[in-house]
Amino acid sequence: MITLLAVGAAAAVGAVARYVLDQHVQYRNPGLFPRGIWLVNITGSFVLGLLVGLGARHGLPPQVVTIIGAGFCGAYTTFSTFSYDLVHLCEKGQVRLSLLYAGASLAVGLAAAAEGLALGAL
Repeated sequence: MITLLAVGAAAAVGAVARYVLDQHVQYRNPGLFPRGIWLVNITGSFVLGLLVGLGARHGLPPQVVTIIGAGFCGAYTTFSTFSYDLVHLCEKGQVRLSLLYAGASLAVGLAAAAEGLALGAL
């Protein structure tokens, strides 16, 4: 029951962090490319990779990995907003930009997760 409550609390922090970072980045860098959500998803992938590496190689307790991974990272990152942004760009006639966003999100997200995992495993 404690882990469940901690996941919920971490999720609340993650959701607020996502909103604040997205708004800050978009305010500072306006434009059609959803830089805020892109940055959120990349940093979330890195943090999750780091957690898994720390858990696998350095004994970070599974409860901590669950709380931060499922709670914070699960609420911080967002596949639904990513999907919406892709559709929105296409509706605006920005098909190339949507493909760039999708490709960059996938490639850099995977690289960030791998880097986090490698760093956590050191």
